[in-house]
Amino acid sequence: MSTVFSRTLRSSPHRDAGATWSAIVDLLTQGREGEARTELLAVGGIAASIVADQAPKDAAIVVTCEGPRTRIYCLYDDDAVDGSDANEDPLGFDPLKGAWAMSLPCAEDDLAWVQVALRKHSSRITARDLHEKVAADAGDRGSAPAALILDPEGFVGS
Repeated sequence: MSTVFSRTLRSSPHRDAGATWSAIVDLLTQGREGEARTELLAVGGIAASIVADQAPKDAAIVVTCEGPRTRIYCLYDDDAVDGSDANEDPLGFDPLKGAWAMSLPCAEDDLAWVQVALRKHSSRITARDLHEKVAADAGDRGSAPAALILDPEGFVGS
């Protein structure tokens, strides 16, 4: 089981979908220029449409890398205005370290065109039905972490 960090950003009406995606890009790139930032910005219109559809309200944008996994959610409506449930703090690690990948939640009706559009810009950024879990994901926001099982035989050398 890998370590998972979660951030919740304020979206509409606090900021529009495009500004929300820009905030996500800034969070992930830690404000640095480079190839990852260029790739994330290249899918900005597609990602903004997903944010506008409120897909990341309950289904996370999931980023994997050589380090911890990052889940990003968005707040909408009164929750976005209030902001008390938001956590937009910087991450204490590079969430795009090494061979990173991103999975965007998407409404089933839009999934086909979003997947095709994303492939034109990136092989690392993909979309999934917002009701599907990401492979090897321990759970969604609010769920308990997976149980750890101790295998004492694993400590014994052969």
